[in-house]
Amino acid sequence: MYGFDKKEVSVLKKLNSPRKIQDFLDRLKINFEPGGDTCLSPRMVLKERKAHCIEGAMLAAVALRLNGHRPLVVDLASSFHDYDHVIAVYRQNGYWGAISKVNHCGLRYRDPVYKTIRELVMSYFHEYTDRKGKKTLRSYSMPVDLSRFDKKGWMTSGKDVWFIPEYLLNVPHKQILSRSQISTLRKWDKFEMKVGSLEEWKSRASSGI
Repeated sequence: MYGFDKKEVSVLKKLNSPRKIQDFLDRLKINFEPGGDTCLSPRMVLKERKAHCIEGAMLAAVALRLNGHRPLVVDLASSFHDYDHVIAVYRQNGYWGAISKVNHCGLRYRDPVYKTIRELVMSYFHEYTDRKGKKTLRSYSMPVDLSRFDKKGWMTSGKDVWFIPEYLLNVPHKQILSRSQISTLRKWDKFEMKVGSLEEWKSRASSGI
């Protein structure tokens, strides 16, 4: 199925709900890219048992696809000094939810309770900050159906699938703030900074190893 072998299909088919997909992603280690930047395909994520945000989103999109959903992702774009984030999105009973791989507490799973993609995206706004506590979410793409890349073998490639983040970077994005709104944003306070700094997975660098 879609080029996956029987063992891979067995794993993916067991992830038959968004909650199970999220639970599976949470068990994967964060990909700290010790050997340099990567964009692992879903097959390689299953093999390596690790993922960063877009790698997790692509795997989630595949699992959703094998269980009757379209393989949709949304790009959340930040201000120039912060990182973008990619989530897999799905509709359930007419409402949008999201599956997300991240190392901090804020930009995680969203239950399907949002009427629109903008509503879903804005649920991430307060927690989307840089290391100084500045809120940095600025725009978002509409859902991108990854089946458009089927001919490139994005699901089972043994090589990095850089063509997907390159595409997401260049699709139209909807702005969510005006300049006047940006100028009045409040930074996180010290307590929020403390909570926001918690990490699920520790890298060798952060642990001092």
